[in-house]
Amino acid sequence: MNVTNEEQVNNDIQTVIDNFGRIDILVANAGYQHIASVEELTYQQWKDLLSVHLDGAFLTTKACLKHMYKQKSGSIIYMGSVHSKEASKLKAPYVTAKHGLIGLCEVVAKEGAEYNVRANVICPGYVKTPLVEKQIPEQAKELGITEDEVVKNVMLKDTVDGQFSTMKDIAQAAVVFASWETNALTGQSLVVSHGWFMQ
Repeated sequence: MNVTNEEQVNNDIQTVIDNFGRIDILVANAGYQHIASVEELTYQQWKDLLSVHLDGAFLTTKACLKHMYKQKSGSIIYMGSVHSKEASKLKAPYVTAKHGLIGLCEVVAKEGAEYNVRANVICPGYVKTPLVEKQIPEQAKELGITEDEVVKNVMLKDTVDGQFSTMKDIAQAAVVFASWETNALTGQSLVVSHGWFMQ
């Protein structure tokens, strides 16, 4: 699904409805990263990254809400980041977009409450995915340090145990949000980061 193409998003969500009769959970997880300082970023790089993260989340949310409102239930889960809470060098559009997802989530939580539609954000730390593995040499080059130093002194330096989070860790958080049945847990962000960020 091209999450920045409104017609395609609407058609794909309608296909889910046609096949299953309802839509109970949306996980808005589209995203990518671009490593560069603010002075080196092009405006197009800025716009493209914001579009995938924010326009994609908006369009998939909008397409699902009319069905969730009609069925009077639903759970929307946005994939944020520790960068939804704090900044890192070389990631201006990513940090901006991930902060924006919290704002979108909170509005959707308030608007969806009367329909028992909940919205929450998972904020992972570094998970060793292809997206993160690609960043290691990029950050090493930009920061003038070794790849091992990027992992130890940049990515994992503030964790309590020097460990990457796993996809299973993130999936368990998604199950909690998806399975919660009341508005008692809505408009929240849960950081899954081995203690990198603590509130």
